[in-house]
Parts: sequence; structure tokens; C-alpha cells
Amino acid sequence: MAKKRRPQTKAAKPRLADGEIPVVGAREPCPCGSGRRYKACHGRAAAQAVTELVRRPFEGLPGECDWVALRELVPAATVPLKLREELPEDVPSVTLATVLPMAWPALRRDNGAVLLGVQNDTPSGDISRDLADVLRRALTAKPGTPVAAERIPADAPRLQDLLDLDASFVPEVHSGFEFWVEDAGNQSPEVAASLERANSAALPTARLEGVEAAYWCETPEKNHLRWVMPHPEERLLDALARLHAAGSSSLGEGTRLVGSFRAHGLMVPVWDLPSAMGAQECEKPAAAFAERLAEALESTDPLTAEERRARSGFTNRQITLN
Repeated sequence: MAKKRRPQTKAAKPRLADGEIPVVGAREPCPCGSGRRYKACHGRAAAQAVTELVRRPFEGLPGECDWVALRELVPAATVPLKLREELPEDVPSVTLATVLPMAWPALRRDNGAVLLGVQNDTPSGDISRDLADVLRRALTAKPGTPVAAERIPADAPRLQDLLDLDASFVPEVHSGFEFWVEDAGNQSPEVAASLERANSAALPTARLEGVEAAYWCETPEKNHLRWVMPHPEERLLDALARLHAAGSSSLGEGTRLVGSFRAHGLMVPVWDLPSAMGAQECEKPAAAFAERLAEALESTDPLTAEERRARSGFTNRQITLN
């Protein structure tokens, strides 16, 4: 009797090494050849890495505190960016902007220049990685087109990998959004109306010159000073409590340290100011406060009962933005 032939089976697909597996759609078959969907296979770790929040996404960049301010506080500002590598010949410049028209992540101008927006929704938990991806694609985008955000792998480069970390980072605060267009004085009625609407919604804001990352802003009822500080949170809370208990936490008559919020891993103390107190009037008081704060930060003495109460008050009023 002849032997029964075994049914033929398909040859097993060669498996890819983990480092070779590309990112695909969550419901697509995993490229590793396992037969499972990407989201249930190699996409599981990738998704967890992408969604994990990076507490201080701008850490290591020059001007970390100003990056936080431009992301969360300042309506209209720009900063020239310098990359580690030479720009392509058809890209004359790269500029960081607080926000772009239609909240585009990036824009390639008709002249080839790149604008990168820092105030937009990002697809992962690492803003630095998302902005770096948009920036890389904007460098090769067609002139005159916006660049949208895309889902990226967890090991994609970050801003810290692309930017020159020795370059200066000094924001220029604008009174409006005319930097959106190359020739603000020669626009169609529709563009002019759009600019007018955007400008009317922006609070007047100024960056102090004598201290780092302190921003004055004007509101209908009172003015404020919001100051992004790089110090470790626990030390800064202790120092602010010492100053407050000693009656030296204000910026002068009619001003008051009202609390703080946390943004991208840094603390941002906030002062209420009289309506008549402009940015120029804040310069000397802010510089004097910086000296008092530096001294308080050096203290290692245990907090007194009054200082502990002040610290508790600051902690209770603190708001986390992200």
C-alpha cells in the first residue's frame, strides 16, 4: 500500500529582528511574522513607550524655562533655531513659533524657510520627539505647505539630538501674529481679517530682560508676572515658603505671590500685580527677588511652623498643567 502523502504546509515567514520591525497600523499584521496584529505584538511595547509621559521634555535644551513659557504662557513669540547639521541649501532658516495658523505643527514658507509651532497637540507623551519629527519632515516639505503631526516610533530622534545645544535661545515676544506671513502689509482682506481676530485674542505679554524666563502679562482686571524657574521643586517650595513667612515674597507694594503651577516638570510662581505696573516696573523688583530667592535656596535649616504653613498653602494652590 502506498504511503499517504503529508499535506504540504506553507513555509514559515522569516522573522525580523526587533530592531528591524517597522511601525505599521495598529490593526495590521505585525511585520515580525507572528501572525498577530501589530497592537498585540511588537506594537504593545511601542505604544506604551510612545504614550508614556516625559516629565521634562525640554530638559537639556538651552533655554528650557523659555521653551516651557512658549509652550504654555506666551501668545506670540519666535526664536531662531540652529541645528547641529547644516541646513539644506533650499532652507534659509528655521524658526520656532508659539503657534501657527490653524495650529499647524510646522509650515514651510514659499521661500523655503521653516516655521515650527510649539503650541499644538502632539501624538505621543514626548513633546520633544514629536517636534523633532515634524521639524525633520518640514525641512524636505514642498515650499508653501503645512506639515502635520504623525505617529512616530519611540526611538525617533528628539530635539536634543537635532538642535545645536551651544546656541543661544532668546525669544522675541510679538504684539501680534504678523510673523505668520512674509509680507504682513500686503495681504488679502481675508488674511488681514484672520490676523485681526488672532491679535485681538492675545493678551499683551512681555519678557523681562533682567531675569530669565519671567513674563509679564496684562489682563482686564490686573496684571501678572509668571516666572518659569529651573530649581528642583521641593527646594523651591521651601525657599518660597521662607520668603513668604519673612514677608519678602512680593515684588513691591500692591503685589502678591498668589501661588504657582507646574508645567513640563518645572514650577512657575505667579504674582498678582496692580494694573498700573507694567513690564518695565517689574525689572528692578524681579532682580531683587532673584537675589533673595538665591539666598533662600541655599538655606538648609528646618522650616519653622510659620514657614511650613506657608509651604502648605503654596502646595494646596498649585495646579499642574500637564
